[in-house]
Amino acid sequence: MAQSMLPRVRDQISRAAADQLDWVGYSARMSEALRTVIPHDRCCWHTVDPGTILFTGSVNRNVGCSGSWLAHYEYEVEDVDKWAFLAHSGRLAGALGLDTHGDLSRSARHRSHEAYGIGDELRVSLVSDGVYWGAAAFLRDAGAPWYTAEHVRAIAALAPALATGLRRSMLHEVEAAVTTVDYGPGVVVFDAAANPESVSPAAERWIDEIVEVPAPSTPFESKVVQAIAARARAIEPGTDPLELAARSRVRTRSGAWLLLYGTRLSGVEDGRTAVIIQPATPHEIAPVIAMAYGLSQRECHLTALCIQGRSTREMAHAMSLSVYTIQDHMKSIFDKTGVRSRGELVGQIFLEHYAPRWELAASPPSGWWAKGIN
Repeated sequence: MAQSMLPRVRDQISRAAADQLDWVGYSARMSEALRTVIPHDRCCWHTVDPGTILFTGSVNRNVGCSGSWLAHYEYEVEDVDKWAFLAHSGRLAGALGLDTHGDLSRSARHRSHEAYGIGDELRVSLVSDGVYWGAAAFLRDAGAPWYTAEHVRAIAALAPALATGLRRSMLHEVEAAVTTVDYGPGVVVFDAAANPESVSPAAERWIDEIVEVPAPSTPFESKVVQAIAARARAIEPGTDPLELAARSRVRTRSGAWLLLYGTRLSGVEDGRTAVIIQPATPHEIAPVIAMAYGLSQRECHLTALCIQGRSTREMAHAMSLSVYTIQDHMKSIFDKTGVRSRGELVGQIFLEHYAPRWELAASPPSGWWAKGIN
């Protein structure tokens, strides 16, 4: 039955993408559209930074998990059907009942929320052109029928289209009327046991602008902040000296971009962790914006050269390609972004996301140009 409904749902996905919804509106539309193939009582959607696979936004519907709970079970605990595993393995989707061989209690995640009346869970990682953009979970109440292999195949088949719509929806503002204010850097500190310790006023203001529905009960319970802190704690000493894996680029309700990064602290009490929140620089957000438009890695590189003001001949020399090949690639870039000239490319894609300044780093941090999840 689920498979026979796929063409209709794919059509609804395409229409939603054409309506240029923000990602919160898009996820709401998709939750309803998917009920025909994936009946569910509760659901949640998350956007992720494609470079570090950390959460950048969250929408929960009838699911009351905290940020610390979500970060713990996704980034710190070994469990069944973690979203990052589903994305990297290529499986994309998994049902808890099937993958625990009929014993939900084998999942630490399920054991932690079983008392709240939650039964089976179907998870899907949203991967488009090899890039992991988001995650969703569909839950059934305890006592309801479990998900079947057909449900898993159906959501896995829809995952690429859902991911494509999600990555494009992330470019649209959630609340365009909100005025962006630069509060400066903020910091959130957790003690050695991962308990909240302190938060600066600037951090509180930035966290209030992050897209999380419902809003966290306290700034410390932000799912985005908790994900960064969990990753910082999990990094083995010496394996990531710059702690690049504990970073995330987050778009706020107003359309502004933030950089969040976590770090271990040393001093009187070892084991403390800090999450720093500050406005993102253009070279940090450029790769995300380019990939959100579906540009390939080579097209991202060409776009960067275009922003620098390089001529076609200079771009051809820099990339060891012919002028004609560069022109073909530029046409593809224009088609994907809906512009007709280099001036429009700069204005529509980058200046509207980071006006009025632009600077391009010679070599962004490893993982920032995340193309492929292997």
